[in-house]
Amino acid sequence: MDIEVNIQEIHRRIARACERSHRLPGEITLVAVAKGFDASAVRAAFDCGMRDFGENRVQEAEKKIAQLSDLKPDITWHMVGHLQSNKARTAAELFDIIHSVDSVRLAGILSQRAEQTLPVLLEVNVSGETSKSGFAADEIAGAVEEVRQLPNLEVMGLMTIAPLTANPEDIRPVFRKLRELRDYLGLEQLSMGMTDDFEVAVEEGATVLRIGRAIFGDRRS
Repeated sequence: MDIEVNIQEIHRRIARACERSHRLPGEITLVAVAKGFDASAVRAAFDCGMRDFGENRVQEAEKKIAQLSDLKPDITWHMVGHLQSNKARTAAELFDIIHSVDSVRLAGILSQRAEQTLPVLLEVNVSGETSKSGFAADEIAGAVEEVRQLPNLEVMGLMTIAPLTANPEDIRPVFRKLRELRDYLGLEQLSMGMTDDFEVAVEEGATVLRIGRAIFGDRRS
């Protein structure tokens, strides 16, 4: 896989989706999700202009971030996977932003562990799938208020993982609902959209895309 070509193609697709939805590409942050890829792949993407990188697992990220410490402060690390409470302290130290805060309890642990203000997004299980973590849509307003009271955390927005489907159009209502919740709560960021559905996510207001396979290819591990 040619990482540079892949990134260029994603940017072209983002631009076309922005044109359809009367948005500007500059409104969107592309996060390259490097789960299953080593530090050399991240460095290759960095050399192609990428600056935001996502990781799903704290243990994998810890080693990789250490190997790429020379890229600081120009690189931004996003925690985008499910975060266990026993990994919260390490995550607060490693990551610049955490997308997957799925309980007030986890937010409280992060607040205690963070040594400076840590931007977070609250995960919403918009589709109501029992296999997914996150706040229910009718819980999120109260959760935002609780988390906002915690020191050392800044609630930047909302995040969701859409259901797997063969037709990205089927996911549009999920993305639209998250945008409506974000707007109602007066937040800024919307982390939604991955390799198979990011164009629909852009059309529905995503500000952060989490893309792995379309950049790096199929995972090696």
